[in-house]
Amino acid sequence: MPRPEPHDPRGLTGRRILITRSADRAKPLASLLTGLGAAPLVLPLIDFERAKDQAILDDVLDRLGAGEFDWLVISSITSARVLLEKAAERGTNPAGLVPEATRVATIGPSSLRVLESIGLSVHLAPTQLQSADGLVELWESAPARVLLPQADIAAPGLREGLASKGADVTSVVAYRTVDYPAVAELRLTAELPAAVEASEDRVPPMLSPDEARAALDAGTVDAVVAASPSAARRIAHTLPPLGRCRLVAIGRPTAAEASRLGLTVAATAKEPTPDGIVAALESVFANEGNPQ
Repeated sequence: MPRPEPHDPRGLTGRRILITRSADRAKPLASLLTGLGAAPLVLPLIDFERAKDQAILDDVLDRLGAGEFDWLVISSITSARVLLEKAAERGTNPAGLVPEATRVATIGPSSLRVLESIGLSVHLAPTQLQSADGLVELWESAPARVLLPQADIAAPGLREGLASKGADVTSVVAYRTVDYPAVAELRLTAELPAAVEASEDRVPPMLSPDEARAALDAGTVDAVVAASPSAARRIAHTLPPLGRCRLVAIGRPTAAEASRLGLTVAATAKEPTPDGIVAALESVFANEGNPQ
């Protein structure tokens, strides 16, 4: 394995950053890192498959179209990809699935941009605490019928938080989170617009698990990014010992899960975005450069 370039002890130049996402989902962060002189690497650990029970999902989407819900809450970019796929099956676009009277909420700026890019108007999204908790804090206490499509392993916090504010929440499994790679015929393949996925950026080098293990053992990976609690679980199962490699979490739920699994979290992004992750990485290496 080639030796890494010398790095700036207080910055990202020359730092080798392992992103535990598929290559397409890693590109926005990888592009930022490359621009700052870092060397992003990709190790896909999780993937996404269609929900097993498509009949249930189709039924709630029929109910959505019939106006049975006051709110549609999209809590992940992957849920937006599900909407794209289901809309295509029906010969429409995502906006065609959502009546004008139904409002849309999400959990932060990244998912807001994605939803707007596929034609949905977002009526509520937190700007301070950009997470499920942040959305619950903003939610007005009042009766409301809410559709919440989520992953099969989604934590109950958002559903329970909305219910505590008086919402009648219909939660449905929209997709399954699985170890990479997904079964080809089950993989969720809907592609977000190029502006969101930064599809023109060069795909960063992708490592195999054995190559990642060798790099960690050699001490040539400076940081690993966990972009979800499920990614933290796969990191804990697949990568330890991390050695000198620092773990950076995309947000508090991911950091909490990593800590629960015995991983040391070097920094947590204040915002769950590529910019937020970069800022967290910069803080780690800047602190290391400071005298104790």
